[in-house]
Amino acid sequence: MKDLTPKNLKAILHSKRANIFYLEKCRVMQKDGRVLYLTEGQKDKQYWNIPIANTTCILLGTGTSITQAAMRMLASAGVLVGFSGGGATPLIAANEIEWLSPQSEYRPTEYVQGWLSWWFDDEQRLHVAKQFQQLRIEYLQRIWSRDKDLKAEGFYVDDAETARAINTFSTRIEQSVNVTELLLVEAQLTKTLYKIAAHRTNTKDFTRDHAKTDDANAFLSHGNYLAYGLAATTLWVLGIPHGFAVFHGKTRRGALVFDVADLIKDTLILPWAFICAKEGATEQEFRQQCLQNFTTHKALDFMFDTVKRLSKEGASLG
Repeated sequence: MKDLTPKNLKAILHSKRANIFYLEKCRVMQKDGRVLYLTEGQKDKQYWNIPIANTTCILLGTGTSITQAAMRMLASAGVLVGFSGGGATPLIAANEIEWLSPQSEYRPTEYVQGWLSWWFDDEQRLHVAKQFQQLRIEYLQRIWSRDKDLKAEGFYVDDAETARAINTFSTRIEQSVNVTELLLVEAQLTKTLYKIAAHRTNTKDFTRDHAKTDDANAFLSHGNYLAYGLAATTLWVLGIPHGFAVFHGKTRRGALVFDVADLIKDTLILPWAFICAKEGATEQEFRQQCLQNFTTHKALDFMFDTVKRLSKEGASLG
């Protein structure tokens, strides 16, 4: 049997790990040096292996339990564990990101130190917030210009309506004099992208409302929480507390998670929420589509690279 030391379990970088698990109605346990989840049918029980060394995070939904031994092994492998409602949303505490994080005194300090070197200056923090938004646009342009599946559904980055929205937003980013104005500009872009997506998929009378239960709204909420999971993973690995936001309200303890998640939400979640709603996809099918998008377009890599770059270069970026 191979040596399963904590060092070996963490050999695969979080940005390169392939798996995010959502589990419900099962028991997570440790057995014979492995982490398994147990499902109980009417006639038998089945054990399924979780490849923890290649897993980023595990969401435990309704009807789940986890043993202390399993939690110890997950912590050794650096796997994030979160409790959620049905369908992976909402995460515990409803609108706050709460993780059971494996604790280590030896996580990197260079990134949080770099982040704090400019974070307390209002002008520099605004500059970095603008960088986040510009990088978000660049990612959308890059992915939408080469994703054949999106093009097949009518999503083109160079179509007149989309190009006009992006160009207008990009210009207004640099003209924003404070975060409040920047938030307004960002909200207007997302609203425009909702309109474009609804038109491309023939979705009638769409209004973004978190309380609504129509498929498009439900898929948007579900997909956004998946993006929050990637963002939380990125920040935890790099050792940057979620409270040091640059864009969303400083009164929200998890606000930096929302900043980082915004890098990919419009690009990978928004169009597919409407496409899957149009096709009558199930929640599981939509989730699988999102996870495939994250892998194909290296979403976690992009988040890591962006946060590392901004933490070190910060306000010096022009």
